Amino acid sequence: MKKLLFITILLLSSIHLSAQITIAGKVVEKNTQQPLEFATVILTDATTNKLITGESTNSKGEFSIKAKKGTYNIKVEFIGFKNHLINNVSLTKNQSLQTIFLQEDSQALDEIEVVAEKSTTEYKLDKRVFNVGKDLISKGGSVNDILNNVPSVNVDIEGVVSLRGNSNVRVLINGKPSVLTANNGLESIPSETIEKVEVITNPSAKYDAEGTAGIINIILKKNKNGGFGSSLQLTTGIPDNHRINYNANYKREKFNLFSNISYRYMSFDGNGYLNRTNFNNNVITDFSNRTTATNRTRRTFNLYFGSDYYINDFNTLTLSYYYRNNTSKNNVDYTFNFLDSSKQIENVLTSKETYREPQKANQIELNYVKTFAKKGQKLTLNFQYDFWNDDENELVEEQEQFPTVSAINLLKSRDIESSKDFLFQSDFKLPITKKSHVEMGVKGEIRNIDSDYKVWDNTVLIDSLDNLLKYNERIYGAYVQYGNRENKLQYLLGLRAEHANTGSTDRKNQFKTDKSYTDLFPTAHLTYNFNQATNLQLSYSRRIRRPSFWHLNPFGGISDRRNIRVGNPDLNPMYTNSFELGLLKRLKKFTLNPSIYHQKTTNLFETLVTPNEFGALISKPINSGTENRFGAELAIRYSPYKWWRLSSEFNYFTFDQKGIYTVDDSAWSTRLNSRMKFSKLTIQSSFNYQGERQSGQMFTEAQYRANIGVSKDLWNDKATVTLNMNNILDSRERTQLITGEDYTINSYNRPIGRFTSVTFTYRFNRTKKDRDRLPD
Repeated sequence: MKKLLFITILLLSSIHLSAQITIAGKVVEKNTQQPLEFATVILTDATTNKLITGESTNSKGEFSIKAKKGTYNIKVEFIGFKNHLINNVSLTKNQSLQTIFLQEDSQALDEIEVVAEKSTTEYKLDKRVFNVGKDLISKGGSVNDILNNVPSVNVDIEGVVSLRGNSNVRVLINGKPSVLTANNGLESIPSETIEKVEVITNPSAKYDAEGTAGIINIILKKNKNGGFGSSLQLTTGIPDNHRINYNANYKREKFNLFSNISYRYMSFDGNGYLNRTNFNNNVITDFSNRTTATNRTRRTFNLYFGSDYYINDFNTLTLSYYYRNNTSKNNVDYTFNFLDSSKQIENVLTSKETYREPQKANQIELNYVKTFAKKGQKLTLNFQYDFWNDDENELVEEQEQFPTVSAINLLKSRDIESSKDFLFQSDFKLPITKKSHVEMGVKGEIRNIDSDYKVWDNTVLIDSLDNLLKYNERIYGAYVQYGNRENKLQYLLGLRAEHANTGSTDRKNQFKTDKSYTDLFPTAHLTYNFNQATNLQLSYSRRIRRPSFWHLNPFGGISDRRNIRVGNPDLNPMYTNSFELGLLKRLKKFTLNPSIYHQKTTNLFETLVTPNEFGALISKPINSGTENRFGAELAIRYSPYKWWRLSSEFNYFTFDQKGIYTVDDSAWSTRLNSRMKFSKLTIQSSFNYQGERQSGQMFTEAQYRANIGVSKDLWNDKATVTLNMNNILDSRERTQLITGEDYTINSYNRPIGRFTSVTFTYRFNRTKKDRDRLPD
């Protein structure tokens, strides 16, 4: 009887399912032809007007609804747009509707009291896209301020960018390496020039294999609307944070001109300490304590301009130029206390460091895009030339204060660096069928860096620190990948080959290296679409991290002769095999994006801290061994109301390192963002927490920070005033413990306290509703 009942229920269920009809379609914005995510599609009975079912569109503006056979009315809604009605649609079989175009309702936008807008972050399976124009907290700031609000990304107090707690990340500008990212250049790029940030944790073969943690791609703004439009941003803050930023765009039928010019001045104070304990056979022998008080100033001038020339409907040529002039000044006061084993002071020294570094960077880019009559076929050619130089000047005045007062000892250094970098890249995409395509491309990059370093001790040139280092790098790559879609399964299989030749020579022939290696980097991405709201993706990639010039340069500075950082000219590249499984689930008010990942790394980069013959500690990058990392991440977006959007993420990973160090540990981090949007007022807040972690010799305590921003629109959306309060808990600091043979070090660094800024934005010949790429 039970078997019969089960079969009956199964048959009835089959009959019910067989009666379901699928109706699918796509919703786009009429003016820009851009897909509308989270538009609401509602089915009602054509006779009774009773609600039957409904669904939200996905990131491509697509929807798919199941219903019984019958006649329905279809209504499409999106806040700020006119409703679209399709009456008396007869469903007798599966069918696809023509593209539905929604038109902006200007009257509704003026009258509505509470409005919704496109999400700050778009979650996709292969990447996350952070729309910068919607972010308040980074207003008047830099790219680093933006990245600290991007899911999975963190920028520490030293400006080091990490992805999921891994600093081996590749940062690109408009999909290519750039001089703008060198020498902590992200700090000098205005946030107003950035359109969006793409986070790619497992890149395909189309991207460079560089970056074992993944890729962060920063997209610069460029106008899309016709005519002339511009905007002016004025920022002031406490401590000193003053900026003027002006954007202008002019677009006609045959060309598009875009430009940005900005100037910024910053000055802020910090402090810290470094306490060292020395041992002999596990018995304390002595102590040395160092305290620092720092004042840093930055003056940055940026100029960016270019033009698109539309040769015809199929050919576009773009020429752009970027110039950055940045001057950094640091004044640091040191106090050194040397104590015996019973903590009695034996010696006291004071030191004052004066550091000045002017930098000039240039980037010229020529880009050609050709499309074809065949939909989806595309060819791009890109040429890029970067050249920069900086002049690092350091003066250290040191004097003994106890037990006697000595004469002042002067230590001076100068490092003149310059670089020239030429890049060529071409990509071609060819559709084979409606569901399959092949992509292929080549790339070459040639870089030459010179570093002329000198040190004087009381005006006497130190011969051992007088050298000219020349570094040359040649990297050539080619890739091919094939993509296809079979019913609910999509896949992309690729292979990238890269050949690298790196080497260094110097005037004294002390650091000569010559390395050449060719590697293959396979990638695979598989996506299964259960329905429009649920996707599952499995991906794999092999990645590489090559040593940067900062890792290789043996001259590291003289600010503290007892704690010296040097480079390692013989450092080898590290390799990572990365696996990831992710799910994307869209509900009415929720978007869930859980994922698990595994990364296996060889030739791991770590920092080795060892004392030299004089007792000074030397920090040097090395290849320490291997690391296995297993992690899980959960990203959530929730909209309890149309005017309130919450987003959060949680990342946890365990890892074990083997080789020179043996470490078995775990770490976690979390982030919560809130954004409330009213008719003329927007409030945004964020909280970030990074749990304690260990790597190699270093243990770092937990860190956290909180920010809040408030924005008010004025004069019919012609102007906006934004107030930002960053680090409101005064918690942006780093505390570390370094354990070595016969010594331990406790260090603390607080580079800046609370800081507040106000930004005023005025828009010429445009309003905030205009969907161009000028700053909001």
